[in-house]
Amino acid sequence: MSDNAKLTRSKLPISGRIVMFFIRHVQQAMASMGELWRNPVSSVMTMAVLGVSLSLPAALQVLVKNAETITSSWNSAAEISLFIDENRSDQTIQSLLTRIRTYSEVDKVQYIDRNQALEEFQRLSGFGEALAYLDKNPLPAVITVTPTPRYSTPVGARELLSKLEREPEISFGRLDIEWLERLQAVVRLLERTVMAIAALLVLAVVLVIGNTIRLAIMNRRTEIEVMKLVGATESFIQRPFLYTGIWYGVIGGILAWIIINLLVWYLDSALAELLGLYGSQLEMKSLTFMELLQLVGLASFLGWLGSYLSVRQHLRAIEPS
Repeated sequence: MSDNAKLTRSKLPISGRIVMFFIRHVQQAMASMGELWRNPVSSVMTMAVLGVSLSLPAALQVLVKNAETITSSWNSAAEISLFIDENRSDQTIQSLLTRIRTYSEVDKVQYIDRNQALEEFQRLSGFGEALAYLDKNPLPAVITVTPTPRYSTPVGARELLSKLEREPEISFGRLDIEWLERLQAVVRLLERTVMAIAALLVLAVVLVIGNTIRLAIMNRRTEIEVMKLVGATESFIQRPFLYTGIWYGVIGGILAWIIINLLVWYLDSALAELLGLYGSQLEMKSLTFMELLQLVGLASFLGWLGSYLSVRQHLRAIEPS
């Protein structure tokens, strides 16, 4: 910045300086956007690379989010079956049902007597004719207990099962939840995979933007030398390149959001068909508006960081001859 410009700025009041500060930033931000469109091929290729790079961890995050939704909707699978001693009277069983319903961990209780259990087994097993030859019903009465959401996790359901099995009328209980534990283990593995891939791709985004800004600095070397010769400050020279990195990040983040929405639209029908086979009806969720803002904000920061590191390194090496 020249001495006359510094003198003019010093005469301005504080409010005027603030206004000029913002005006200068807006001008340089718009100028950097124009610089992108003056090199459309390289700009579009860089933005496409950034969009794909950012869409991969974001798409995996969407996958994890939908997997968590599915597992939470299947928490009712943590249903506990309690088999009652054969010699218990109906009055004793009713007293047991009343006690179980008072448990704070229990959401719903259903009683299936021995005749109902036999009818259901005949319907589902296909051995109806063979069971007709039995002298007596071999099946016990069963109480099915649905835990509250807090106790629908594998750990909570096992705690509740252990508590229920201490009731004297209960012969034993059963909790078929191993498959849900495996599914939750897969979800946890996906979460860690997302974090690892995201870290690698964040580094890739910073490197791509840094290299792009380095090439832009080299192409404008003569212009930078002239600016330094007339007294331009380092911040004034750096600012357009920093805004260029930010623009790359913003547009790359928006492209990533578009890619993710296209993937969700493409996979939604296949996922609905798969879940329908398991008696579940869930719609695949994409990024929310808040998550979109977070994605674009992160991409903007990465664009600024990559350009800042590149500018700090390469501008120092350029001096007017």
